[in-house]
Amino acid sequence: MRLRRADLFDPTGERFGIPTFPWRMAPDGYATRRQLRAAGLRPGGQQVAAQCLRPRRRRGPLVAYLYHIDQAKPVRPMTPARWTALAKANAARRVCPGCGRDAGYVIPASLGTCVPCAYPQGEAHGIAA
Repeated sequence: MRLRRADLFDPTGERFGIPTFPWRMAPDGYATRRQLRAAGLRPGGQQVAAQCLRPRRRRGPLVAYLYHIDQAKPVRPMTPARWTALAKANAARRVCPGCGRDAGYVIPASLGTCVPCAYPQGEAHGIAA
């Protein structure tokens, strides 16, 4: 189905089920999650109120879900316990499961271990031992 910009304007939601607008043409009062976060807000449990669509050639349209700004709630503040939990989680991402040392960087998921454990002979990126 080839969508044109005019096909994407459906403010009543008859065609797509929810109000739909062309990309970058959402009316005032709606915002995406990122826009809410930049304003210090969160959706706060509300359902998606509308969407913006942008036609793409191969894989279907790009979708941006929109929420009512007036129903959004303030972002919950970070408590000392949440900061501690976040620090522990980030520290755990730096510990190599192979040797148990702090690698000094986040262990790449593609390797699963630190670089010295993944390439014990110095074979990484053409380095010969």
